Amino acid sequence: MLRIGIAASKMAKGNLLTYNFFVVLISCLFSLIIFLVGGCSILVIVFLISLGLHAVRHSAFHTGWVHMFKICLIILAAVTAIFNLTAIARNIQTPKNKI
Repeated sequence: MLRIGIAASKMAKGNLLTYNFFVVLISCLFSLIIFLVGGCSILVIVFLISLGLHAVRHSAFHTGWVHMFKICLIILAAVTAIFNLTAIARNIQTPKNKI
């Protein structure tokens, strides 16, 4: 999470507004990548499990997997959002008053 701030400070070159913009941009893009990779792996695992169980048991058992996949993606989105908000909160800087 601290590397987000390092990368944003190198891109912003001292401007606080662009630093905060880059912090939000980098963390959102990283969260999107994590969500896509995690979602694809969940999709593959749920699909392989459903194929394996369908081969063992020939019934209308495969209809419940769509709901399980939705629940897994919702939980993944929530966890990714929590990490994203934590990364943004740790790296956002406020202007300091010079008194």
